[in-house]
Amino acid sequence: MHTRSYFFIILFLQALFMACKTTEKTLEQTNLVPEHYRNQEDGQQDSSSIAGIAWRDFFSDSILRQLIDTALVHNVDMQLAVKNIEAAQLTLKQAKAGYLPDVNLQVTANTSRPSDNSLNGLSLNQFLEGSKHIEDYTAAVALSWEADIWGKVKNRKTEALASYLQTAEAKKAIQTRLIATIAQGYYNLLMLQEQLKVAHQNLLLNDSTLHIMKQQYEVGEITLLGLQQTEAQRMAAASLVPDFEQQINIQENALSILSGKLPEAVATKTILDNISVPETVDAGIPSSLLSRRPDVKQAELAITAAQANQRYAKANLYPSLTISAQAGVNAFKASDWFTVPASLFGTAIGGITQPILQRKQLKTQYKLAVIDQEKTVIQFRQSVITAVGEVSDALVALNKLKERQAIASSRTLKLQQAIHNADLLFNTGMATYLEVITAQSSVLQSELELAQLKKAQLVALVDLYRSLGGGWQL
Repeated sequence: MHTRSYFFIILFLQALFMACKTTEKTLEQTNLVPEHYRNQEDGQQDSSSIAGIAWRDFFSDSILRQLIDTALVHNVDMQLAVKNIEAAQLTLKQAKAGYLPDVNLQVTANTSRPSDNSLNGLSLNQFLEGSKHIEDYTAAVALSWEADIWGKVKNRKTEALASYLQTAEAKKAIQTRLIATIAQGYYNLLMLQEQLKVAHQNLLLNDSTLHIMKQQYEVGEITLLGLQQTEAQRMAAASLVPDFEQQINIQENALSILSGKLPEAVATKTILDNISVPETVDAGIPSSLLSRRPDVKQAELAITAAQANQRYAKANLYPSLTISAQAGVNAFKASDWFTVPASLFGTAIGGITQPILQRKQLKTQYKLAVIDQEKTVIQFRQSVITAVGEVSDALVALNKLKERQAIASSRTLKLQQAIHNADLLFNTGMATYLEVITAQSSVLQSELELAQLKKAQLVALVDLYRSLGGGWQL
C-alpha cells in the first residue's frame, strides 16, 4: 500500500511540474534575403543555379581536378575538419546516453574496534560474544536516475546534434573555399605562363629591332641616343622573364602546399585561352543560399544549439526529481556474505531538489544563455547579408570583366597591326625609332593585360560558384 501511495505522489508532483512549465518563445523569423541579386541579368532568376553542379563537372581541366582531389585528402585544414566531426560524433553519442540511469557496482568491506564503554561496544558484547570488532561486508548494485521533467537531457541532445551538424557544415565550408582557392591559384598559374610566353615573344621582337638599330647606327642613320633607348627597351622586356618565372615558382609552391605536398612543379597541359567562360551564368534565387551555403547553414545551426542551451539553463532553475535504488548482499561476517536470501537487501529513494542559494548563479547563467542566443541570431543575419553581397560582387565582376575583355581584345588587335605597320614604316624611313619602341611597349602591356582579364574572369566565375554554395557536392 505504501508503495502505491509513493508512486501516486510522484505522478502528482510530476504533473504539477509540467503544469508550471513555461512556454518557449519562438524566434521571430525575418525575411533577410531579397527576391533577386543585384546585378543579376533578366532570365536568370529561377531556382536553377551553378551551385548545384558537382565540382568534378564544374571544372573540366584534368590537372585541376587532380590537384583538388589531392587537397581534399591531404590538406591540413580538411584533416582537422574531419577530426572535429569525429569528436562531435562522440559528444553526440554521449548526449544520447543521457536518458540512461547511472549504474555502479559497489563492493565494500570494513571493520572497526569500538570502545568497550561506548554504545556500540556494549551492544557488541550482547550480540557478538567474544568479538571486539564490528565487521560489515556489502556487495551491491546502485542505480541513480533523474527524471527528465524539464527536458534537460533532451536539450543537451539537441545541442550536441546541432554542434555535430555544425562541424559537418564547417567541413563543407572549408572544402568549398579550398576548391575555390586551388582553382583560382591554378588559373593564376596559367596566366603567369601566358604572360611569360608573351614576354619571351616580345623579347625576340626587341632583339630583332635592336639588331636593325645597330645596323642603322653603324651606317649613321640613327644616333647613339636612339640605339641606347632601344637597348634600354630590350632590357626592360628581358627583366619581365625572371619576374614571371619567380611568380610561377611561388604559385606552384602554393598549390603544392594547399594539396598537402612539399613544393614541386605543376605540369599543366592546357593554356589560358583554351578555358572558356560561359556567356550566361545561372545564379538562382537568393533564398537558396540558406540551404546551399555551408557557412550560412552553420550559423543557422548555431541558433539551434544556443536555443537548446538556453532551455537547459532555464531548466536548471526548476526542481529536479531523482530516483535512486540499491540492491545486493550485506552481512556482519564474511562467511555469511553471500548467504542467500538471508543476506539480501534493497533500498529505493525518491527525492526532489530545488536550488535556493544557487538560484542567483543559475539565473545569471540563464541570462547569459539568452544573450548568447541573441548573438547567434545577429551572426546568422550577418552571414546571410555577407553571402548575398558576395554573390552580387561576383556577378558584377563577371559582367564588367566581359566588357573590359572585349575592349582589350580590340585594342590588342589594333596594337598588333600598329607594330607591324611601324616596322614597315621604319624600314622605309617613314617612322622614327621612338614610334617603333612605343608600339612595342604598348602591345606588350596590352597582351599582358589581356591575360590578366581572362584570369580575372575565371576567378570571378569560381568566386560566384563558391559564394552560391557550390563545391561541397560530390
